[in-house]
Amino acid sequence: MCVSKTGWVGRVARPLALVLSGLLLLMRPASALPAGAKTATQSSYAFYYGAAPIPVAALSAFDHVVVEPDSGFDPSQVDTPHTDWLAYASVGEVTHARSYFSAIPKAWLKGGNQAWGSQVVDQSAPGWPDFFVEHVVAPLWQRGFRGFFLDTLDSFQLIAKTESERQQQIAGLVRVIHAIKTRYPQARLIFNRGFEILPQAHQWVDAVAFESLYKGWDQGKKRFVDVPQNDRDWLMAQLKPVIDDYRLPVIAIDYCPDADRQCARDTAARIRDKGLIP
Repeated sequence: MCVSKTGWVGRVARPLALVLSGLLLLMRPASALPAGAKTATQSSYAFYYGAAPIPVAALSAFDHVVVEPDSGFDPSQVDTPHTDWLAYASVGEVTHARSYFSAIPKAWLKGGNQAWGSQVVDQSAPGWPDFFVEHVVAPLWQRGFRGFFLDTLDSFQLIAKTESERQQQIAGLVRVIHAIKTRYPQARLIFNRGFEILPQAHQWVDAVAFESLYKGWDQGKKRFVDVPQNDRDWLMAQLKPVIDDYRLPVIAIDYCPDADRQCARDTAARIRDKGLIP
């Protein structure tokens, strides 16, 4: 497990890749666990948002690794036959730092997320699915990425105030996912949450991730927090159809202080005990 201080606490997605710090903690991948462990037959995942040079040797112990593509990492230049590299991609929000920001029509930017200094994209904009594929996914595919970690899939909640508006945003998100899989049928997709669109899009997803089951990061107060039991109950209720009906792997991303390895070990064990991938 690779953890960093760039997640969210709550039920609205936050852009994970804004803080480009280094590798903080690595736990053993699931494939290295004892034979009797619950996750011994599951794939292992790591998330690394640090700048280049990326620690390829350490991360290649995992089956799937998500990296920040603006780090300059080129997956075609590394020989890691047992590890596939996925690019972080924010669907629901965009920051000024992204190269494609200036090309987005201003009418598509409907609100802001002050905690992360980003703007919320109107998913119902007719041209957004094609734009996302052409300006975000296609350049990363050309660089050698064959998978994408799709973040901020529920940021539309910041701008959708009525049920009708929510449904328009959900339909737009489904069109984005469909556009990606139409252009790149072999693309591996991991959702960060996206619970609202899974009933219509689960057939295109390889795994579902979420943040803060036990340990979270409060971006507003810049501190680590324990997740309240009612939030955990809500999350597990959302995951029930993901596990029981869609039968998708579920990855829990929790947050511990950089040097607190005991926190990381204990939290990873609690996550595994839930049958999830830490």
